[in-house]
Amino acid sequence: MAVLLLATVIGLIALWPSQQPGRGPSEAFGGKSLPATVTATGNIRCPGPTTQLCSRITIRVAHGRTSTITLGPANIAPSVGAGAHIRVARVNAPAAAGAEPYSFVDYDRHGSLLWLAIAFAVLAVMLARWRGLLALAGVVLSLLLVTKFIVPAILDGSSPLLVSLVGSLAVMFVTLGLTNGVGAQSLAAALGIGVSLVLATVLADVYAHTAHLNGYSSDLATVLRQFTTKVSLEGVVVAGMVIGALGVLADMGVSQASAVMALRRANPALGPGRLYREAFAVGRDHLAATIHTLVLAYVGAALPLLLVLQSARAGFFDAVNTQDVAEPIIATLVGSIGLIAAVPLTTGLAALLVARVPAEALPHDHHAH
Repeated sequence: MAVLLLATVIGLIALWPSQQPGRGPSEAFGGKSLPATVTATGNIRCPGPTTQLCSRITIRVAHGRTSTITLGPANIAPSVGAGAHIRVARVNAPAAAGAEPYSFVDYDRHGSLLWLAIAFAVLAVMLARWRGLLALAGVVLSLLLVTKFIVPAILDGSSPLLVSLVGSLAVMFVTLGLTNGVGAQSLAAALGIGVSLVLATVLADVYAHTAHLNGYSSDLATVLRQFTTKVSLEGVVVAGMVIGALGVLADMGVSQASAVMALRRANPALGPGRLYREAFAVGRDHLAATIHTLVLAYVGAALPLLLVLQSARAGFFDAVNTQDVAEPIIATLVGSIGLIAAVPLTTGLAALLVARVPAEALPHDHHAH
């Protein structure tokens, strides 16, 4: 594991972005938005020759300033009621007589996101106690690795494949170190996850190229091209597959290492062969459920597209041939192959390592996944 850890550290140093994204004015999604509260709603006659009703809302922005926004024809305008918290943007064009200074952006979701995150954190700490705190710390550090290393490094022009692999390995080490500590169980899990992740990365790269997944099918790819031309969109597709596979691979690797440790603790007389057979039986059941989970996760993400294809009566072969559908299919298969490899690999490594731990040195508390 020392070699894998050293390679990860070297990769982080070599690929660390030369500069983080700038702190200038936001250019995304229409620019910087402001919080506002809707104080009243109503209908007015729409401007123009066509006689129809438009929705108009009265808002209160920062420092108590009030204004109005016309949302458009009432039959297609967003349904915004009095008391709603929304986001608005300043209109940069020169204000003509009677022109509205703000435009509607979207509902303000910061509050709902914050309360859901708080509920998640409280439940994690209540049920898992100090391990829940460590898990939360791992989540925060993992997100920091994504936002401070993976995303800036890709934008800086580094290979998305290498960046995603190194970043995923770093996330793995952080997560295992915080939640499982250092020991034979963590060592086996790290090696199993690492090797399986490398396999998934190679498969993702090969099949993204073979299936011509160039990344241009997404609307966000078009937006990204407006800000930078240094990023390989095909590489971004591969990076997404690698990061997506990490979660299920980590779950499987930690579970198998934990199963081996639990069996050894229950019966210290078990040797490597028996430990492997018993834990592998558990892993096969877990494997079927995890592959099912992976498939449903990608199906859920692609549900709007599937509804469109079904409504358009697209044939099966035409549907799966579209890049938007082929990409999650390949991602699912790549992750599943990585999972299948992770079960015997992690179980065998854990059985060999844990069997060497003296019975009196076995930990009394079980680090479950």
